[in-house]
Amino acid sequence: MTEHVKVEIAAGVMTLTLQRPEKKNALTGAMYDAMSGALKQAEADPSVRVILFQGDGDSFTAGNDLADFASQARGESAVDSPAHRFIETISKVGKPLVAAVQGNAVGVGTTMLLHCDLVYLAETARLITPFVNLALVPEAASSWLLPLRIGHARAYAMFALGEPMDAQGALASGLANAVVPQADLRKKAHDAAIALTKRPAGSLSMTKALMREQQRIAAQIAEEGVLFKQRLTTPEAREAFAAFAERRQPDFTKLSA
Repeated sequence: MTEHVKVEIAAGVMTLTLQRPEKKNALTGAMYDAMSGALKQAEADPSVRVILFQGDGDSFTAGNDLADFASQARGESAVDSPAHRFIETISKVGKPLVAAVQGNAVGVGTTMLLHCDLVYLAETARLITPFVNLALVPEAASSWLLPLRIGHARAYAMFALGEPMDAQGALASGLANAVVPQADLRKKAHDAAIALTKRPAGSLSMTKALMREQQRIAAQIAEEGVLFKQRLTTPEAREAFAAFAERRQPDFTKLSA
């Protein structure tokens, strides 16, 4: 695995804890691979009935480590990347997925929640999808799932303008089950995970499958992946990553798409 993803199994719950708080739990390729491997392990292990995601520190995750994005912009494949493999893996998990989210959930930190079955937010939580700010496109089938959940207008503002959604807004929009004080967050999510372990696993799996259009999700992820890879190599993306590294505002006005 990796030192930055802790995997624990107890009482039927596999808990995946992001442990890179000094970098706001920004996700590296090794972290994506660790989570993908753990999810596959959980699916194959009958003693694991529920998977719970959580993060150490004041953020759930800052999303993809931009150093990895920059390397992909220099020619590495995005479709075959650890991030893309994680997205494909989480989208196919049949067991219940629970998330405990505090602070910022950026990029995939938000889009992965669309594949979770129960989402609990701390009062500090903010969901942020700044793909267009980075000259990219949404991923994890979020270009379909997010408008489906919250409507086109709000989803477009989150994608195109990078507008954050706070915890209460996410609750009102149907993106979360509850908002709780941060001190209570992990217990709330863990209690829900334990409650799910006591339900019939077969019924839970079939219910989840009935509630998700798996073929449409897979097709959307594939289409997004191709466009994401294309966007990574554009002058706009190079300008976005350079601006981030140089701590300045990007200037896209003189660049072609």
